[in-house]
This record gives sequence, C-alpha cells and structure tokens, in this order.
Amino acid sequence: MDTRPHVMFYEAFQEEAEELRKHLPHDVPSEFTALTIQEHGASLPPADVISIRTQSVIPEVWAGKVAGILTRSTGHDHVAAYRAATGTGAACGYLPLYCARAVAEQAMLLWSALLRRLPTQVAQFRTFHRDGLTGREIEGRKLAVFGVGNIGREVVRIGEGLGMRVVGVDVVQRHPAVQYVLAEEAIQRADVIVCAMNLTAENRGFFDLERLKTARPGTILVNIARGELCVPADLLRLIKEGRLGGIGMDVYNDEPELAVALRTGEESPSPSARAVHALAQFPNVICTPHNAFNTVESVERKCVQSVEQLQAFWAQGVFLWPVP
Repeated sequence: MDTRPHVMFYEAFQEEAEELRKHLPHDVPSEFTALTIQEHGASLPPADVISIRTQSVIPEVWAGKVAGILTRSTGHDHVAAYRAATGTGAACGYLPLYCARAVAEQAMLLWSALLRRLPTQVAQFRTFHRDGLTGREIEGRKLAVFGVGNIGREVVRIGEGLGMRVVGVDVVQRHPAVQYVLAEEAIQRADVIVCAMNLTAENRGFFDLERLKTARPGTILVNIARGELCVPADLLRLIKEGRLGGIGMDVYNDEPELAVALRTGEESPSPSARAVHALAQFPNVICTPHNAFNTVESVERKCVQSVEQLQAFWAQGVFLWPVP
C-alpha cells in the first residue's frame, strides 16, 4: 500500500502550481493555494507535509501535527525560527540552489534602473521633458557585494561583466578571485551596495543609519536577500534627507504583514511595513513583490528540486537539503 503522505502547497502562484503538478507523481494526493497559511485559515494542518514560501506563519499548534516542512525558498531563517520556538520534530527542508542567477539578475535590474532614473523617465514620457533625468553609466562604478555566497557570487560575475569595480564583504572568504574588504570600507567607497547576505542573529538590522550615514552621497542600496537585514525607518530617513541616491528592494521586514496589507488595501499594524510603504512612494525607490526568483528557468528548477526534496523525504524521512 502506498504510504506517501498528502502534501499541501501554500503560496503557490499560478505558474508555479502548474509546474509542480507537471513534476509531481500523479498518484500523490496534493493541494495548492496561492494563499499563505494565515490567509487560508485552517486551524489544523491539512496535510502531513506542508510546503510554504516566506510569507506563511506556521501556527505553533501545528508543531506536533506535521511530519515535514518544506520551504520553497533559498532563505530558511523563518523555518529555523519556527523549529527553535516550538521544538517541532518535523523534518525541515529548503532549496539552496535553484535561483542564484535569477536573483542576481534582479539585483542588476534594480541598480541599473536606479542609476538611469528609470521610474522618473517613464513618468516624464507623458510630458516628454528630460529635466532631472540625467543618470550615470554602469561601467567603472564601484560595486560592493555583501554576502558572497551562491547569489552574491553571481552578482559579482555580473558586475565584473559590466565593467564595474567589484569588492566583496563576507565573514567566510570562499572565492579567491574576489577582492574582499571590510564592511566599513565597502560602504564608504561604493556607488552601488548589494545585500546578498544570509540572515543571522548577528546581522539582523545590519544596514542601519549608523552604517549607511558613512556612504557617499548618491549611493544606491539594493536588497535581494532578507528584509530584516535593513532598518526601514532608517532607510526612509536617508532617502528623505537625500543621503542615499536610491533604494531597490525585493524583500521586506515583516513581509507577511506587509503583503496582507497591500493585498487588502488596509494599513498594516507593523511600523516596519508602514515605513516600507512610505519608501515606495519615492521616485528613487523601486520595490518589487519578492519576485527576484521568478523566471521561467528558475521556477522549473524550483519545482523539480521541490519534488526531489519530497521524494527523498517520503523514501528516507529526511530532506536532501535539510534546514541547518
């Protein structure tokens, strides 16, 4: 008798759900919803295995009722935090390899658009005025990549390919070809800062007023890693005062609360989410809906690797890539 458990996929947008169905064995009972766990509203887990992304908040009462938790994301801090808080014995897995190139390209997209004032260019098409649209070329700009892991290394490659002068900042210097410098030096010298760090207890709130006030006027900050690495209220102040030239974000503090507020049109109770919403009103700030991973190629890799993870769990009780 087939004992493979039912799996529930949360936060599965249309293209992702279609791709998952394509790769899942046909005899595996599965359900899909685009909603987060909290939006879905189930009081008990609807499956032995649940698969989420980064916006679902797993209820503490589910801790002893699910056998496996798979986050379809490179980041895993939210699952690790749930495990630490609840002591759940559920196997926990994540996807470390599927989207490095896609996310790195999104970082490049954001800094390129900000260097050339693209949002303002688009807005001024209606009047065909060019006042205030003079931008900066990418070649020769100084790029500082914070976190030179899988994604950060791709950012370095892209920057070097565009003729930028690239340095890396990381506590573990894994790549001999990368020129590493201290964080303080990188911030003071950079034209573009890209945050690609893993979130840890030590670097939460890393990009705050104290650090960023030493940046050169006009510096662009791009965060495609975790929202909690930045302090939104400090970013808002730096943009209002003109001390940063632009900000590009694909990830956010209190992202579950922010996402719900934006979807419903209601004001978020989270001060961080409100600060992000205020930031998004500035023409030199570009915010995208945690979509950096979302390419045809990356979604296919994501779904293939998700199914590989599930099959390993069903066969052996552990995931191929367990959450550390």
